[in-house]
Amino acid sequence: MNKQTSMQRAFNSTARFAGTLVLATTLVHSALAQEQAGPAPRMADGKPDLSGVWWTGGDLGSPGYASSTGGTPPPAVYTDLYQPWAKEKMATLKDKDDPTLQCQPTAFGTLSVRMFDVGAVGQIVATPDLVVFLQETYHGYQLVPTDGREPRAVPPSFRGDAIGHWEGDTFVVEVTNFTDDSWIFAEGRVSFHSDQMRVVERYQRTDANTLVIDATVYDEGVLTAPWVVPTRKLVLAPYDQLLPLICTGVETQELMDAAAELPK
Repeated sequence: MNKQTSMQRAFNSTARFAGTLVLATTLVHSALAQEQAGPAPRMADGKPDLSGVWWTGGDLGSPGYASSTGGTPPPAVYTDLYQPWAKEKMATLKDKDDPTLQCQPTAFGTLSVRMFDVGAVGQIVATPDLVVFLQETYHGYQLVPTDGREPRAVPPSFRGDAIGHWEGDTFVVEVTNFTDDSWIFAEGRVSFHSDQMRVVERYQRTDANTLVIDATVYDEGVLTAPWVVPTRKLVLAPYDQLLPLICTGVETQELMDAAAELPK
């Protein structure tokens, strides 16, 4: 039997976990998809309400799962824009160096949806003064105040510190204050960044069932130019809360040992 890479094994494990919801959620989602979407709901202050559980059409392993880029040719990714020294460093790293094997979140997201982190589903809880992003992986969350405050004087973190504001019906989030010891992606995709990284995201709920996300990642520490993330189009999932994907670091030891044995 051919050995799987550690990231393939991790992916398969995640897919099996998600499989308990696949049948029921796919059937319900198919029925909902037949209904014409109404206008985006609004909060008490008149701004679009971004609240809901969002995905690309299904969880990992589901027949409804689809790439959020809609099957278009893949554009440039973060690492395509590396400065020469960063490309050299990239060549020295491999599967075993992926920080997510230690249950550490990404700085962005495996599917290039920051709200997902390492997963394929995310949840938003929105109020006029605070928007909360929830991830299914590692009990992750991010609080995004919208009351006009300045960034806080807090230590750097894996996911950074976020501030939001509205430009018409578009919710704009700026994230700064990252550490430099996480990766942009996961599953063995080498993608380190610097602590100079800054992310600007724009969220638009175009109707009751659709969320469109545009993002740009700026990182003068390692990139030759900003990375313009492909537009992500998400749909409302047919349930109202996430299930946690537990990671303790203990169960990943076998994966790390297997990854360390792989040739470069």
